[in-house]
Amino acid sequence: MTAGGRWIQQWDPEDETFWKETGERIAKRNLWFSVLSEHIGFSIWTLWSVLVLFMGPEYGLTPADKFLLTSLVTLVGAVVRVPYTFAVAIFGGRNWTVVSAGLLLVPTVAAFAVMEPGTSFTTFLWIGLLAGIGGGNFASSMTNINAFFPLRQKGWALGLNAGGGNLGVAAIQLVALAVIGASGGPRVLLGIYIPLIVVAAVLAALFMDSIENVKNDTGAARDAAKDAHTWIMSFLYIGTFGSFIGYSFAFGQVLTTQFGRTPLQATYLTFMGPLLGSLVRPVGGRLADRFGGARITLWNYVAMAAATAVLVLASTRKSLPLFVAAFVVLFSLTGIGNGSTFKMIPGIFQAKAAAKGLQGEAAAVHARRLSGASMGLIGAVGALGGVGINLAFRQSFLSYGSGTGAFVTFLAYYAVCFGVTWAVYLRRPVARGGATAATEAKPQLSYAEV
Repeated sequence: MTAGGRWIQQWDPEDETFWKETGERIAKRNLWFSVLSEHIGFSIWTLWSVLVLFMGPEYGLTPADKFLLTSLVTLVGAVVRVPYTFAVAIFGGRNWTVVSAGLLLVPTVAAFAVMEPGTSFTTFLWIGLLAGIGGGNFASSMTNINAFFPLRQKGWALGLNAGGGNLGVAAIQLVALAVIGASGGPRVLLGIYIPLIVVAAVLAALFMDSIENVKNDTGAARDAAKDAHTWIMSFLYIGTFGSFIGYSFAFGQVLTTQFGRTPLQATYLTFMGPLLGSLVRPVGGRLADRFGGARITLWNYVAMAAATAVLVLASTRKSLPLFVAAFVVLFSLTGIGNGSTFKMIPGIFQAKAAAKGLQGEAAAVHARRLSGASMGLIGAVGALGGVGINLAFRQSFLSYGSGTGAFVTFLAYYAVCFGVTWAVYLRRPVARGGATAATEAKPQLSYAEV
């Protein structure tokens, strides 16, 4: 079944006999090592959200400088998700995991070299941009693992893969907490991750595989880019994942800048939000399975808006306990929304396939083809929300000296997302004479159950 270089020549996970006898064991082995690489990738991507907490007045950076730095790191992580999505088919899943894990050494070693007072802001900016490559590991990891598992288990496998990766955000904050608590400096933190990156790359080389028949479908990517629902779901994913990654970068800076917390005090609090947001992502998927992704997404945006309103209140009253509690709740809601929005994507394209008159396996193939391609684009655009979050905080602190203005902006965005979700995926238009649109023509394009 395999040739030199750990290439698998034939792979059919939909064959239950093959899956039980051989496929499941191989697929799960690849899943665990893929999670490890993606997990460290998320840690390196969000590295500077922690490093800026170490950078006191002696570094000469203003709060606006720090928010600009983290904004640009987030931007690079979003942009590289597009080429990373297609790298698996070009180089092979195992080979690209080894390469993408090894590339994480570049920003980590570079940061180790320059992390000291007296280094110019421009240097920090360029070194920080390198850390953005860690954001691409999510896209390639999801594409790779998607190929290993049968359709009936993709939800579980992709959810575990994504959640395990997202936990890298909380992990680096916990490691930073231990380092700060032990009176260590930023180079200690970097020194911990350098060998971990090497271990992840070596383990991927030893235990992962590449599937020969995974090919890029540029036609699917082109068709997905032309479909309006790809961009509608990108807009909604900006509100969920964009919020998750944006708040992950910004939470600690808001606590130190607006509430005067020390780096140690801030780090005691910042890890809780990303941790809960990562752990509840599968919960959002489960709820979407039961009640429909659009419905969960709709009401999740209501809850996100309510939590943001509480943040506005806490910010104006300078109530740290209320602020932290609301922020942690909001983080958890972003995780639920991440799960429910990604659950919607296959359902949307399945509904479109049915509306075209496709049935059975033909409909499933059509839906998988377009939903798989659209997920890479949606994931990349959604991550851009993190850039907007940090830029909004930067402008808010420049204009008002607090994050209140940014929170008002986020509240308005969630309200728009609620309206879009309802109007596009849940509203049932009524034709003249009181008949629903479903009675006008068949097959009916309905997204109410996605």
